[in-house]
Amino acid sequence: MDIALDLGTANTRLRINKNGNAIDEPSVIAYNRDNNEILSFGREAYEMLGKTSSRIHVVFPLEGGVIASSGLVEELVNIFMCEVCTSRVVMPRVVACIPGEITEVEKRAIVGAISSFGVRRVLLIESTKAAAFGTGMDIMSPHGCMIVDLGAGTVDAAVMSLGGMSVSKTIKTAGNAMDDEIIKYIRRKHNLIIGKAMATSCKEAIGCVIKPEIEETFRVKGRDSLRGLPKAVEVTSCEIMEAISDITAAIVNTATDVLEDTPPEMLGDIQTDGIMITGGLSQLKGMRELLERETGITVHRAKDPADSVVAGCFEATAFIEEAEAQRANLNPLMTVY
Repeated sequence: MDIALDLGTANTRLRINKNGNAIDEPSVIAYNRDNNEILSFGREAYEMLGKTSSRIHVVFPLEGGVIASSGLVEELVNIFMCEVCTSRVVMPRVVACIPGEITEVEKRAIVGAISSFGVRRVLLIESTKAAAFGTGMDIMSPHGCMIVDLGAGTVDAAVMSLGGMSVSKTIKTAGNAMDDEIIKYIRRKHNLIIGKAMATSCKEAIGCVIKPEIEETFRVKGRDSLRGLPKAVEVTSCEIMEAISDITAAIVNTATDVLEDTPPEMLGDIQTDGIMITGGLSQLKGMRELLERETGITVHRAKDPADSVVAGCFEATAFIEEAEAQRANLNPLMTVY
């Protein structure tokens, strides 16, 4: 049995066949501080964010695409793997994605968390390669192609050819950083303290990166920072655009920096084919248009941007046999553990 695993900062997705995700849950876990007992996980734990007593702690155990709490990540992986592996007779092989710029220690932490379940083999693939496979791009030919994966923890941009990356760059200011900036902005401008879940809802409802044709509003609820009482205010899409402008600029700079370092021959291919964007953050209003305007190159959004990485991980399972035998020079899988 081969399993594709996208252990994301915001969501964890598992796929065991081409028909769709077997697991698609928030990467959240809730536990009792007194005895470290796991109380809830996934969507149920996400609903508990900001609504628990002091004895219950709700956390995202991954930050910036890497492990922040190894014990909790192991628990989360074991819970999700148990749901898809009903029999422990046949130990599965797992293809998991990682950010483009990651240390060897961080790699081994991810492998260790997955191996704790008792898998037969763990293989790694960069998230941009996986996303490219998931969108149907041909990265195994001598043809340059560019992809930008916009996630919650990281933004990965890369130019690929012949199964490898020619140029790549990763930044850890992405969707979660936007949520933090929205929280700060609303407190600064409206004297209103809101939580992460409210900031995320606001971003998803009216968030944009270019001035919208029609101004939208969203009612945010929280605590008045001056009086300490409940308060609600209406915020506009232009306010949210202003709040996340620094993060947006960093994303654009990442894409342009990669293009500046790309060999001229590959730039010609990219100019012809365009840039592909994937990841949940790529669905933010105006993101495609902004990148197109700033780079001068046509930008395409994947059909299923949030699922592109896990779909690509599953496509990469076809290379497992060659990776184990170390036969292929152009194998996109990085490491066999």
